Amino acid sequence: MLAILPILSGVVLLVGLLRAAVPASTIQAVFGGDTLRDTLTGSFLGSLLAGNPINSYIIGGQLLEDGVSLYAVGAFVVAWVTVGMVQLPAESIALGRKFALYRNGLAFVMSIPIALTAATLVALLGGIS
Repeated sequence: MLAILPILSGVVLLVGLLRAAVPASTIQAVFGGDTLRDTLTGSFLGSLLAGNPINSYIIGGQLLEDGVSLYAVGAFVVAWVTVGMVQLPAESIALGRKFALYRNGLAFVMSIPIALTAATLVALLGGIS
């Protein structure tokens, strides 16, 4: 836990700066409320802003507090962890270009039904919506 404390602290500070610089109304404008569009937007942003799971939970929690739908946050978190556009050049060198492109493409496509299914199950079971 001590090893990841600097990373978590940095993320919490960065999220705090982002919340101060970008009002919730701007975030809600990006995620307009349409389930499919929000899910696609979440997947797209998660793909571009790849990172590790611990950070995605902090950012996802803040997005939920700002009124972003669980569908969008779920897609963001899944894509954030599984799709790595930032790491694509290094992954292509290490594992081959074809494999890296297939893996990232499939992870992006699968982040959408995974998010839709997870958010629907949470809503059906009486969780957050």
